[in-house]
Amino acid sequence: QVQLVESGGGLVQAGGSLRLSCAASGRAFSIYTVGWFRQAPGKEREFVVNINWSGASTYYGDSVKGRFTISRDNAKNTVYLQMNSLKPEDTAVYYCAAQSACSPYTCNKEGDYDYWGRGTQVTVSS
Repeated sequence: QVQLVESGGGLVQAGGSLRLSCAASGRAFSIYTVGWFRQAPGKEREFVVNINWSGASTYYGDSVKGRFTISRDNAKNTVYLQMNSLKPEDTAVYYCAAQSACSPYTCNKEGDYDYWGRGTQVTVSS
């Protein structure tokens, strides 16, 4: 079992930045691929980005490439999502998810992940 808690969400103006954190507890977090997803009101949950257990491999969704950066610190059991050049369409609840034995290149759908946090709200004003 892995427990995940997101933090760092908030209200920011368009063009601004936020850094989200996903803190994990439980089983050896360092073996898990971690993904970020987001869900806007009335829309399906959307893949944002993921990172493999070592941090060496990442996979970004097209809508965030060049603006968002994922990283992890396994010593702190934490994954970070640095979000720059935010747009109003980035407004959503952001969730982190974890799954073992999962390649970032193939593990980019909601159903690929067994463990989820409760989410943190990100609101970008225009």
